[in-house]
Amino acid sequence: MDLFHALSDQDGRLSGLEAKLAHFALENVDFVVNASIIEVAEKAGVSPPTVTRFCRRLGCQGYSDFKVQLAKLAYVGLRYLTPEAPTATAEEVAQDIVSKAQNALFEVHRQLDLRAIEKAAQMLRAAEFIQAFGASGNSAMIVNELHNRLFRLSCRVHASSDHGMNLMISAAAQPGTVVFGSSFTGRDMGLVHCLDLLRERSIPTIVMTQSGSPVANAADVVIAIEMPEGKNIFRPTSTRYAYLAAIDILANMVAYADRTRALKSLRAIKEELVRNRDGDDRQLLGD
Repeated sequence: MDLFHALSDQDGRLSGLEAKLAHFALENVDFVVNASIIEVAEKAGVSPPTVTRFCRRLGCQGYSDFKVQLAKLAYVGLRYLTPEAPTATAEEVAQDIVSKAQNALFEVHRQLDLRAIEKAAQMLRAAEFIQAFGASGNSAMIVNELHNRLFRLSCRVHASSDHGMNLMISAAAQPGTVVFGSSFTGRDMGLVHCLDLLRERSIPTIVMTQSGSPVANAADVVIAIEMPEGKNIFRPTSTRYAYLAAIDILANMVAYADRTRALKSLRAIKEELVRNRDGDDRQLLGD
């Protein structure tokens, strides 16, 4: 039984009173789950028998069964039952996206542990080889961005977003390797397994994740990022901007840790781009 689909009445099968009750239930999940049938009937402005018929109409055995099924729906979060009303126009969407990105950048600047950034930068610059582990979309993008930033600074770096490959790389890691991991939630148990294995092998690790999470607890250096998520489930997470800013700060610190080495690599890359693509030095260092 798909209770959410039934309550949403996307097929228009509910009567007027049933539709009223469905709307009331979705708007007052906590109340309904904890209230008696009489309390719900009174609050919704219907009779108790109407509530009983409504529950059975939805495929539940009765009111008690309906409350159990409704509680299961709420388990994934109320914002996925009654999502925030989406903005309507391109102007409103643009304002929403940009303002949330600005807030994320302000917040990460306020909370970032700069000592952890400095320590991580020194570890990465001193490493003979850097492995970057991520998965699940956002973190895959972050470790690829770390690779994109560090290779041009003359760092030997490789990014992987496959848990099986990450596990094998961890098992084969040699002294001189530093492993960087990204997990927005901090609950990527595949990454935790890799970090535990690396710790057993005395391979130093850095993670960018939520503090106090399983991923954070398994790493040597933690760059903690804590970003609240809003109720608009349709908007891409603005936490991405905070992570990208932190990666840029980290990469810039790696460059400054050995400017001569970074400059030599950057000049060699730019020389090839000017000669083969741009004709002058005004374009970006990479598309």
